[in-house]
Amino acid sequence: MSDTHGFLDDAIFKYFAECDEVWHAGDFGPGVLGRLEAFKPLRAVYGNIDGPEVRSRVSEDLHWSCLGLDVYMTHMGGYPGNYSPHARKEIAATKPALFITGHSHILRVMRDPAANLLHMNPGACGHHGWHRVRTILRFTVQDSKISQVEAIELGKRGGTRSTS
Repeated sequence: MSDTHGFLDDAIFKYFAECDEVWHAGDFGPGVLGRLEAFKPLRAVYGNIDGPEVRSRVSEDLHWSCLGLDVYMTHMGGYPGNYSPHARKEIAATKPALFITGHSHILRVMRDPAANLLHMNPGACGHHGWHRVRTILRFTVQDSKISQVEAIELGKRGGTRSTS
């Protein structure tokens, strides 16, 4: 998930109930980080709108291994063929199999054969931004492989469902 911008839809808790971890690619906004930490183990990076409270608890970049799959996550990373200079450098240095980024509010899952990775952007699940539909991604990692990738629509931006 990414780009909550201070809005955490109750549906998140339903869709991620069976997940082992929740991953957030930045732009939490106020009040979201603590609620997600209380729900499930959280892997997260801060985004460009996040202030000192979030930045003091999560980093700009996160590298880890999930069941043998090397993962890199940052908020402002771009896309295959158009990575940000920072992300391009990190990808070249660490060679992740999965690269997760947010910021654009555009849901995309695509292979990058040049970098030999899978790129994921879950879109935006908050109400702030120009996206029309709020989205998240859910998937399985097993034996260093990704499967069962689901793009989940949470409803239109500006809807009424809220937990604030």
